[in-house]
Amino acid sequence: MNSGRPSSLAYVAPFAVFVAALTAIPFLHLPDRISQVLMLAVPAGVLMAFARPVPSLGEGLFGLGFNIRRWGGSVLVGVLVFGVWIGPDLLFPGYRQSWLFTNALTGVARAGLGSAARQDPWVLLLRTVRATVIVPLVEELFWRAWMMRWLIRADFWSVPLGAWAPRAFWIVALLFSSEHGSYWDVGLAAGILYNWWMVRSRSLGDLVLAHGVTNFCLSVYVVAAGRWEYWS
Repeated sequence: MNSGRPSSLAYVAPFAVFVAALTAIPFLHLPDRISQVLMLAVPAGVLMAFARPVPSLGEGLFGLGFNIRRWGGSVLVGVLVFGVWIGPDLLFPGYRQSWLFTNALTGVARAGLGSAARQDPWVLLLRTVRATVIVPLVEELFWRAWMMRWLIRADFWSVPLGAWAPRAFWIVALLFSSEHGSYWDVGLAAGILYNWWMVRSRSLGDLVLAHGVTNFCLSVYVVAAGRWEYWS
């Protein structure tokens, strides 16, 4: 595999393993700390194994080699998406109990951590690191570095990052929305904003930074406000 032309596996495998780990590990009924370690370590290992050929990741996989072009803009986009995420519930308390957001298709917004885990600082730290570091990496590799280009052309490496194509833009936004269950509405808004920022910045590093800022702010909010349902 040419280092300038990584296969789809480099972009898809980390996301696929991450989703599989989130699905399977809870069924093992392991202690909370061990579960959180596994849900952090397994996708991190897959990232290290598969994603190194990706341009702008390489040896600096966890940020050391990122080409971040717009630090200020990326941080602002991240904070904006955080505001979009929590805004509806703050402005219209209880509206997520509507059938639009609580049904057999989207599921129900419920806390992903038990009461004991919420009191364990190690669990909270591991969960925050996963949200802030691992999730942005695996999701941005998959959605905006791979799928937005693959939907334009099968030989996606020939398509520049952030290439504008309405069909790819909206399909990715809708699929990203569907990933977020009962939060599909704010997931759609987030997907549109992240897609727009990819088109604007044309930089994987900037998208990972923006997504990481969003998830860090959300993690702090979850713990400080006790809104555990955001950590499903």
